[in-house]
This record gives sequence, C-alpha cells and structure tokens, in this order.
Amino acid sequence: MKMKNKDNTYKPQPLDISDVVLSEELKNLTELLAKNVHDIWAENRIAQGWTYGEKRDDEKKQHPCLVPYEDLPEEEKLYDRETAMKTIKMIKKLGFQIIEQ
Repeated sequence: MKMKNKDNTYKPQPLDISDVVLSEELKNLTELLAKNVHDIWAENRIAQGWTYGEKRDDEKKQHPCLVPYEDLPEEEKLYDRETAMKTIKMIKKLGFQIIEQ
C-alpha cells in the first residue's frame, strides 16, 4: 500500500467547536458516550488478541486499560470524555439536534 503524505505535511484541521455550549443533559450524555467509546476500544483490542497487563507491552499484546471504564484512572477517562464531548459539539455545530426520546 502506497503511503500518502510521507513528507509529514499533514496539518489536522478539526471543525472549530469552541462556541458550542452543551446543556446539562448533553453533558450527562458525554459520560455515557465516553464509557461506550472505551468499551468499543477494549472490545476491538480483545478481538485482536490483547489482554490486561500492568503495563503496555505491544509485543505481548498487553494493556493496562483493558479494564471496565469505571476502573480506569481519571486521566485515562479524560481522553474518552473529550472524544465524546467534541463529537456531540460537532453534531450541534453542523446543525443537528440530539433529542432524548
């Protein structure tokens, strides 16, 4: 497979969502999405043969984050929360509504 952009000129340009404010309901949704993001990541890792290990070891396919979301250290949860929050903000920025049914 031919790799594009081998000269490392890629400049990420995510949508500016700094002006989007989330309601309390959507802030609560962020945590539910963050847990699901982690579960999807963990499910994929396990399917690839990864197991829990006290420290990350790519050769042995061990990772310390292969635990339930609730058991992750706060600093690890932050990545999943940010991903979820920024996704919700982008949805709103694009003009979509999230309505609880």
